[in-house]
Amino acid sequence: MICPNCSADNDRVLDSRSCEDGRAIRRRRECLHCRHRFTTYERVEHAPLQVIKKDKSREPFSREKIERGVQRACWKRPVSSDSIRELASAVEADIVADYADHEIDSSIIGRMVMERLMELDEVAYIRFASVYREFKSVQDFVAEVVPRRAVMDGEGVDGGEH
Repeated sequence: MICPNCSADNDRVLDSRSCEDGRAIRRRRECLHCRHRFTTYERVEHAPLQVIKKDKSREPFSREKIERGVQRACWKRPVSSDSIRELASAVEADIVADYADHEIDSSIIGRMVMERLMELDEVAYIRFASVYREFKSVQDFVAEVVPRRAVMDGEGVDGGEH
């Protein structure tokens, strides 16, 4: 593994641990040249999954793209990096289980992320939804928040009590 500090290709593994519910191995390494310590992750490589974007173009699935989007939504929110990685891992696991060796529409991935974000942090959920659903006005935000709030408060979608 090439050291991110000095670019030497000589390191040793200090510690290996299972992570992401057994879907990855985290390795702590030390460069034998400069003694810099760094972390790497080992994951199973699946056959390339293609994501069908809104414009019908295709691109390879990227777990990192999910993490970046969730990180932006969670900016200045009390959400740990580990929680963001776990969310991305869970979405990736669902996609691989249900769509392995196939194509998946980006809207399905967006919905999967939104479902998990709603449980993780409401504000991050709304931030993500605003980009994913391309909100154009305050009314778009209200239309997203009010039905969710009613469900969470135990009311029906029509606003009446159950």
